[in-house]
Amino acid sequence: MRLLHTSDWHIGRTFHTHSTLEHLGVVLEALVRAVEQQRIDVVLIAGDVFDSSTPSTAAIELFQSALAGIRHAGAQIVLTSGNHDSVTRLGMHADWLGQAGIHLVTRTDRIGSPVLLADQHGPVAIYGIPYLEPALFAQERPGVRVRTHEQALAAAMAEVCADLAERGGRSVVLAHCFAAGVPAGDVERDLSRGGLDLVPASVFDGPDYVALGHIHGRAELSPRVRYSGAPLHYSFGEAGKRRGGWIVDLGPDGLADVAWLDLPVPRPLAVLTGPLETLLTDEALDASADAWVKAVVTDQVRPTDGMRRLQRRFPHCVAFEWRPDTVADAGSASYAERVRGRSDVDLVADFLALTRNGAGPTEFERDLVTRLLAGAA
Repeated sequence: MRLLHTSDWHIGRTFHTHSTLEHLGVVLEALVRAVEQQRIDVVLIAGDVFDSSTPSTAAIELFQSALAGIRHAGAQIVLTSGNHDSVTRLGMHADWLGQAGIHLVTRTDRIGSPVLLADQHGPVAIYGIPYLEPALFAQERPGVRVRTHEQALAAAMAEVCADLAERGGRSVVLAHCFAAGVPAGDVERDLSRGGLDLVPASVFDGPDYVALGHIHGRAELSPRVRYSGAPLHYSFGEAGKRRGGWIVDLGPDGLADVAWLDLPVPRPLAVLTGPLETLLTDEALDASADAWVKAVVTDQVRPTDGMRRLQRRFPHCVAFEWRPDTVADAGSASYAERVRGRSDVDLVADFLALTRNGAGPTEFERDLVTRLLAGAA
C-alpha cells in the first residue's frame, strides 16, 4: 500500500493580510496529479485542514474540490482534525463520506477504532488521533490522569495499541501534536507555554508509520515517525524550506520505504537585508521581484516612505523591519560590555540617537545634560 502523508493545509489562512487560497489551489492541483502519477492508494491529512473553526465558503469549496480530485485520481483519504479545526464542522457527514472513501476521524471516542483498508497483502489499520486538549480529553476519560499533552497522547496511544494487539497486522497512526526533537524555528504559531504540550516521540512506539501534523516544516524524528509540514510557506521563518509530503510504502511486513515528494512553491519567500538604496538598485536582487519579500533595512536613519519605495521594485513586499547596523551590533554584546568605559553623558547621547533615528544631541543639549548630571552629583 502506498500512502501520501500531508498535513496543515490551513485552508483560508492569510499571509500578511493577503489571501493564500489561489496559491494553495495550485499546490493541491499538483498534489492531485502526483496522486495519479505516483499511484497513491491513500492520502493522509494529519490535522489543521482549515485555518479557522468557521471557514469561509471559498475555503470549503477549495477543500471539496481537492477531495473530489484526489478521489477521482484513485486514492482514498483519511484525515483528522487539528487545533485550528472545528471538530463538529470537519467531522460532519463522516459516516456516509466514509462509504465514499473519505474518512473523517475527528471524534475522540473512535481513537481505538481504525479505518480499515486493504491491499494484496491484507488489511492496514489506520488510526486517527485528533488534536487533544488535555482538560477536555480528561473529562471524556474518567479515571485516567490527563493534565498534559504527553499524558493525553499516551492515553490515546494505549487505546490504539490495545486494539492493535487484538487485531494484529500493519498499522498507521495520524496525530496532531508537538513532538520532541523538532527545531524551535519550525514550531507552529500558537503552542502553549511552559512545555506542557511537548510529547516525546517514544509515545508513538508500536505502529508501522506515524504521520504527524502541527509543525510547518518537514522533520524526521525516526524512520517511522515524521512531520510532512505545510503545503505552503506561512511565515518568513520557513523561507527556503521545501514543501511537499512523504510517500510511504507499506510492504507485507510493515514499513518498506519512505521518500520525499516535492510540491511547487507558487511564490517563494525572500528576506532581503541591507541599506534601502542597495535593496532598490542591486541587480542581484532581481530574482526576488515576484517573491513575498521581507525587507530588513539597515540604514542608520529610518528611511522616509521606505515600504512604498520598496513595493515599486518588489510588488509583493509585505513586511518591513528597520534594523540599523549599530543596533544589531549592540545586540550581540552584553549591557556591561556596551557601557564599559563610557560616561553618563555618552550614554544619554546614545539613547537620544536611538530614539531620534540616529540623530544625536545638539551641542546645546549635550552641554545641558553635562550640567544637569554634574548638579545631580
